[in-house]
Amino acid sequence: VQLQASGGGLVQPGGSLRLSCAASGSIFRLNIMGWYRQAPGKQRELVAMLSNVGSTIYADSMKGRFTISGDSAKNTVFLQMNSLKAEDTAVYYCYGFQRQAYWGQGTLVTVSS
Repeated sequence: VQLQASGGGLVQPGGSLRLSCAASGSIFRLNIMGWYRQAPGKQRELVAMLSNVGSTIYADSMKGRFTISGDSAKNTVFLQMNSLKAEDTAVYYCYGFQRQAYWGQGTLVTVSS
């Protein structure tokens, strides 16, 4: 199973970005898909998760600014990020789970003026 993330880039503070991730390979449907991020010098942290029945979890600092969505039948997940701050700068990793965890390669988001 491979997770391919895209959509990162450079954005000014207050701006928006939309990340996308698609899973491919020998898998029927992932139970959970989501996003983690890792800022320079920091540990990887949860951003948001989406279950295959539509339940969502957000880290407190992302609530109200980030929205996770997806299509479990297609094994795709998206992260709409609004009101971005400098502290949102990180490598964002796509995550999937079904019996085991799967990770994408990461996409860099840089928030800077």
